[in-house]
Amino acid sequence: MEKRRVVITGMGSVNPLGHNITETWQAVKNGVCGIAPITQYDSAMQKVHLAAEVKDWDPTSVLDKKEVRHMSRYAQLAMASAKEAVADSGLDLERLDRTRCGVIVSSGVGGISGTEQEQTRCMEKGFDRASPFYIPSTIANMGAGLIAIAFGFQGMCTCPVTACAGGSNAVGDAFRHIRDGYAEVMLCGGAEAAITPLSIGGFTSMRALHVGDDPDRASIPFDAERSGFVMGEGAGILLLEEYEHAKARGAKVYAEVLGYGATCDAYHMTAPAPNGEGGARAMALALADGGVAPEQVGYINAHGTSTPLNDSGETAAIKTVFGDHAYKLAVSSTKSMTGHMLGAAGAVEAIFSALTLHDGYLPATIHYQVADPACDLDYVPNQGRAAQVEYVLSNSLGFGGHNACVLFKKWEG
Repeated sequence: MEKRRVVITGMGSVNPLGHNITETWQAVKNGVCGIAPITQYDSAMQKVHLAAEVKDWDPTSVLDKKEVRHMSRYAQLAMASAKEAVADSGLDLERLDRTRCGVIVSSGVGGISGTEQEQTRCMEKGFDRASPFYIPSTIANMGAGLIAIAFGFQGMCTCPVTACAGGSNAVGDAFRHIRDGYAEVMLCGGAEAAITPLSIGGFTSMRALHVGDDPDRASIPFDAERSGFVMGEGAGILLLEEYEHAKARGAKVYAEVLGYGATCDAYHMTAPAPNGEGGARAMALALADGGVAPEQVGYINAHGTSTPLNDSGETAAIKTVFGDHAYKLAVSSTKSMTGHMLGAAGAVEAIFSALTLHDGYLPATIHYQVADPACDLDYVPNQGRAAQVEYVLSNSLGFGGHNACVLFKKWEG
């Protein structure tokens, strides 16, 4: 059976750089850093004081007040982003066969802030006094479920929970679901809101987070002085559509989704396999899936977390897959601006990858200063640049050894 083509016709995002796609992409072009002191709680007694928060955002500006009351912050971010993506796509919901429309939205830890708050309250009042909304509002799949309910999408609805790879898994799984004939329309992506005392404390104890107080030297992927990632929050939702379905309604297209690779290191709970072996296989699988030669790729939106092991391992993986061409393509980490949004990261970075192709602009790795011999590629340091590229890869590598890579193609219309 001939594989069906899959295109991106709508996108939405609320993240540390903006409350919508237009604001966000302009901030990326301007090299804005979304990292600042934590305001969501008092972090004075903890080692980590910086995060990439969604700033000055009122969920009731886009969502119903009654609904917001019983939704975790991650689900609010997911719903707002989905609403923007559907509006952006121009879909006429009344003309859809909604049994052929689905949702795949990831979250790493779901409504963890609700869990922390409820635990504290129940320690005082008794656990049988827990809120009846506690479970449904905090489980990681509820973002996907609420989106399906809001738009009446009755096809497959699921939530990949694969840590930092989840957003990319969601996009890749949705792509395959359409390509292989199971749906015409899929809303996909990820959402996360884990800037909480317990989340920050847990990652701090693992020595995964940067503990300094200078936002300009906090999330510095591929820099020799990198010392850990910065927690971010947000959501990114893409509307994927079967090409003929999109064409029939005259939809605008941002980019084509062409390939997907997913692997597991099967090596360690948190450390990547030596030389990024699992990530290399994911990239190679995505290229093979899309029928694209390594030398055709012009840009990689790297996982690039600003941790010592990840950045050197991902660089080695790129060299393994691309050989000499690794030194000719551009590689950047937008986490230098957004921080690390965990289960939402791959989704927001998929949006950036599509806009890279659509606008002919390569995002920078901002605040890059000190070269590392183990990281010696073109990381688009400090200043983004105009460049026409035909193929872009987006990498996501998660705890548990999860690796996901999505391949995008410039849309020629």
